[in-house]
Amino acid sequence: MTKQQIMFDLDDTLIYCNKYFFYVIEQFVDLLTEWFGHTGLVTEEEIRDYQMGRDTALISVSGFKSEHFPQSFIDTYNHFSDLTGRARQKKEQELLWKMGMDVYEHETEPYPYMEETLDKLAEAGHELHLYTGGEAPIQRRKIEAMGLERYFGSNIYIRQQKNIEALEGILSKGKFHRDHTWMIGNSIRTDVVPALTAGIHAIHMRTKLEWHYNVVGIDIAPKGAFFTLELLKQVPGAIHQYLNR
Repeated sequence: MTKQQIMFDLDDTLIYCNKYFFYVIEQFVDLLTEWFGHTGLVTEEEIRDYQMGRDTALISVSGFKSEHFPQSFIDTYNHFSDLTGRARQKKEQELLWKMGMDVYEHETEPYPYMEETLDKLAEAGHELHLYTGGEAPIQRRKIEAMGLERYFGSNIYIRQQKNIEALEGILSKGKFHRDHTWMIGNSIRTDVVPALTAGIHAIHMRTKLEWHYNVVGIDIAPKGAFFTLELLKQVPGAIHQYLNR
């Protein structure tokens, strides 16, 4: 069996991420509903939709910066303050900023079967890589907390912009053989579509709690394998079955 070069996403593929953001967003929506709801001009859905729109817009401009999430809270607060005529208060803005930034301090928690999956692939002789989006200090902290260097060594790539160009840069500069390279991740936007565009194999790991930003259509025909799986422990079997078809 030919050795494969298998690239994993980090957040919501190997470790939990979205659930912490969703929890903080619910706290944020509850707080703004308390502040603005009595006016009759603002609903929970409108607050949630506006924050989501601001978050997406900020990421689209400059990638995965940590301040985008709390800034989306501030922008939403300012918008509804102006809409309802309620005066902006600095202490409230400071509270919202802290609420948004605190999400990055959550405990690092592995997805089920993370170690078993990586162990099995490594024992089979495959070359493992880690490709994640975000700010290097935050992502490094998560990687170190899980001890993931023992699987990936120096094959760790952290990019603020995680898109087609970023993946292409990694593949072009590294010693990758595209016929033997896999991208495994939960995001259709930042994992699956770039992988299919680059002509490598892709595995979409479906999650129960998916971030709106990650959900896009797929209009690229796979050149190789393309699977959707529910559990990490299914990954080794799917790859080996494809190779032995």
